[in-house]
Amino acid sequence: MKLALPARVLIGFVGGSAAGAAAYWWTQHGGDAGVIAGLVETITLPAGQLFLKFLKMLVLPLMFCALVVGVTEIGDIASLGRIGWRMLFYTLLLTSIAIAVGLVVIHLVQPGIGFNPAIRDSLIAANTQAAHEITATKPSLSGVQIILGIVPDNPFRAAANGDFLAVMFFAVMLGIALVLTRTAATETFKTTVQGLLDLVMKLMELIIRMTPYAVAALMFSLIARFGTGILGQLGLYAFCVIFAIAVHMFVVLPLWVRYVGGMNAWFFFKGSEEAIITAFSTASSTGTLPTTLKVAEENLRLPPQIARFVLTIGASANHHGTALFEGLTTLFLAQCFGLDLGVGQQLAVLGLCIVGSIGTAGVPAGSLPVIAVILGYLHLPPEGIGIILGVDRFLDMCRTALNVTGDLATAVVVARPGRVAAAAG
Repeated sequence: MKLALPARVLIGFVGGSAAGAAAYWWTQHGGDAGVIAGLVETITLPAGQLFLKFLKMLVLPLMFCALVVGVTEIGDIASLGRIGWRMLFYTLLLTSIAIAVGLVVIHLVQPGIGFNPAIRDSLIAANTQAAHEITATKPSLSGVQIILGIVPDNPFRAAANGDFLAVMFFAVMLGIALVLTRTAATETFKTTVQGLLDLVMKLMELIIRMTPYAVAALMFSLIARFGTGILGQLGLYAFCVIFAIAVHMFVVLPLWVRYVGGMNAWFFFKGSEEAIITAFSTASSTGTLPTTLKVAEENLRLPPQIARFVLTIGASANHHGTALFEGLTTLFLAQCFGLDLGVGQQLAVLGLCIVGSIGTAGVPAGSLPVIAVILGYLHLPPEGIGIILGVDRFLDMCRTALNVTGDLATAVVVARPGRVAAAAG
C-alpha cells in the first residue's frame, strides 16, 4: 500500500533527524568529522537547498497568478472588501494574542534575569560578523513607510527585488481592474493568467513529490552539523520560545478554528500536517506557500478563491510566530542587559512587533533585522542579537511552522461565511 505524502514527509523528517543524530554522535566519538562535513556540504545540504530553490522559483508567479485569479473569482468588489477587512481584523487580533502569549511566558520564566555578563559578551563577540550583517540590512518600522512601500514605483523592479508585498498589491489591483472591465481582451488575459496558474500548480505538484527526500536531507544537514543539543547554553530562553509557540499553536489556534472557524481542530491539524512539516523543515513561509495552498484546497476543502487570496497575502503579512518571537526575544535581550521595561514600553514593543511581522520577509531568519530595529528604539545595542544566533536556526523552524498554521487558521475563519452560505444554498 502506497503511503500518503504527509506520512512519507514525516518518515523523511524522522529518518533524516535520526541519521543526522547518528552522524553527529559518530563524529563526537572518534569518527572522521571530515567525512560527515563532506557529505553535508556536497550532497545533503545542496539537495535540500535545490528543493528550496525549486519552491522559491514558483513563489512569485504563484503569488501573482493566484491573487489575480482569486480576486476575479470573488467577482464582486464589495465581497472582496469584506474578505479583506475580515482578514485584516483577524490577523491583527491573533497576532496581538500571539505577542501577548510570548510576553506572559517571558515574564513568568525571566530567562534573561541574572544572565552572566561574561557569557553574554562572549556570545556577542563570537557572532559579531553575523550580527553586523543583519543590522546592516535592518528595515524601517515606520508605519507610513511600510504603507508607501506596498505601492510599487515599478512592479517589475519589485518582482526582481523579491518585494512580495508590492507585487501582491499590484496583483490585487490588476484583479480589481479585471472585475471592473468586461471586454474580450480582458477575458483573454484572465484566461491566460488562469492557464499560467494551472502550469505553475502542475510544476508545484511535481516538485512537492520530492518533499520527503528534501526534508530528510535538510534535517540530516542541520543535526549532523549542530547535534541534538543545538539549544545549548541558551536552553531556558529557547524553552520559553518553544513553549509560547506551543501554547499559541496547540491551545489558541485550535479554539479559534473550532469556535470561530467552525472546523474540528483535529481535522484542521490532520489536513495541515504536510504544510506544517514543510514549514518546519524549510523555515520559509513563502517557500512553503505552494504546499500551503495545496492542503488548504485539497485537505481542508476551503473555497479556492478565498484560500488563494488569504494564504498568498498571509505568506508575507500574517506571521503569528514571527511576532511572538520578536516580542519575547526583545524582552529577553532587555533582561540580559538589565533593562526593566515599563508598561508603556512593552505596549510600544507589542505595536512594533505587529508592524514588524507584517513587513518581515517570509524567509529564514527574516525577523532578526526587525529585532535589531526594536533594540535600537529601546537604546540597546542592535548587535545584542548575537546572543541568540546560536539557537536561532531551530527556533526559526518552530516559528515558521506557527506562521503557516496561523495562515491556514485565518483562511478557515475567513472562509466560514462562504461555507455556511454554500451549505444553506
